[in-house]
Amino acid sequence: MVVETMMREKISCKEAARRFEVRSDTQVASWERIYLTEGPEMLYVERRGRGSKGRPPKLPKEVEDDLLKEVQRLKQQAN
Repeated sequence: MVVETMMREKISCKEAARRFEVRSDTQVASWERIYLTEGPEMLYVERRGRGSKGRPPKLPKEVEDDLLKEVQRLKQQAN
């Protein structure tokens, strides 16, 4: 409803946030982006967080040891 009103009345995200008592105009801008790129039905899909992929996978021990030795060698060369 917020995005459709914005488009119909040609108001800004800030004005829509104020009128509909939404805390942040960036949230309204996000809704507008989703509405325009993915369609109005996608506004009802629950989205949580920033989509973090977690920690990178652990390297095998021998690769980690080789990298550590390479770093130490480069440090010695720099001195």
